[in-house]
Amino acid sequence: MSNIKKFRIKSFKQKKSILTLEKISLKFGRKNILDNLNLKLNSGQILGLLGPNGVGKTTIFNLITGLISPDFGSISINSEIVNKYPIYQRTLKFKIGFVPQHGGYFHDMTVFENLKAIAEITINNLSYRNEKINLLISKFELDPVRDIKADFLSGGQKKKLVIALSLLSDPKILLLDEPFAALDVMTIKTLQEIIVNLQSNSNISVILCDHQARDLLACVDSAAIIHNGKVIAQGTPSTLIQNIDARNAYFGESFKIV
Repeated sequence: MSNIKKFRIKSFKQKKSILTLEKISLKFGRKNILDNLNLKLNSGQILGLLGPNGVGKTTIFNLITGLISPDFGSISINSEIVNKYPIYQRTLKFKIGFVPQHGGYFHDMTVFENLKAIAEITINNLSYRNEKINLLISKFELDPVRDIKADFLSGGQKKKLVIALSLLSDPKILLLDEPFAALDVMTIKTLQEIIVNLQSNSNISVILCDHQARDLLACVDSAAIIHNGKVIAQGTPSTLIQNIDARNAYFGESFKIV
């Protein structure tokens, strides 16, 4: 698959970190999930996370949102340590949006009702609330299914809805957990374009993880390989697939982007 991005951001103008995980360690029982992990997201960057099942990619998202806390280490957003902030404060104060792999919407409510329910919590101004809902419905081409219950949407439409829901609070950081899972080729391409447009048009910094390595590498600026609880390699897609540690731990010898 050819790259979705027309260009790759190789150096960020300010090189300013918006999110930093430093020396993060976490155990579940006796099992080490993360071990002295360091990870940085620059402002305006799209960062991909790759690694085998159970390596801790979703756990990293749960740490960032505040669903769980690390045993050791710090999480900083805009240079402020947020370890003690609960989920709702991280969402509102630090503008974090999260798109889970499964669910993330009200099954028995229509597309419009889903958006309205979340907008009533996140947007106080009534006229702007309605404007924002209609804008997102149009942006994600959900007009034909506006009054259809979410349970009856296609996989791609459900994913578009959940991304739209996450954008109601105007996030600065968006976390996408396996956005390409179980989707057809054309829907994946549409979502890749949406992700890149979030960066270029809305200046949203994005972290996504997925097992579809080629699809992920087609739309990120940088990617990191997680192995044994650590980041063992990171770089642009073209440099990462040549990294010996990345090939040994994840890609294998025959992997190519195209």
